[in-house]
Amino acid sequence: MITLKTKSYLVGLKSKSIEDLENDLVSAKKELFNLRFQSATNQLSNTSRIRQVRKNIARIQTVITLKKINADS
Repeated sequence: MITLKTKSYLVGLKSKSIEDLENDLVSAKKELFNLRFQSATNQLSNTSRIRQVRKNIARIQTVITLKKINADS
């Protein structure tokens, strides 16, 4: 089930260039690292945020792959 919030996030991702998406990917991976560190030290209050960030990383990687495939075609 894709919510309206997810759809708008995907539309925003699809409108970005590959370079911008790669920058977003790096920042999302840094955020995930920080969240995991907070979780390990029991400082994380919103544990569901880890799952959200992991899914966003997958979405970004998917859009990057699609854009690269379309660029080759």
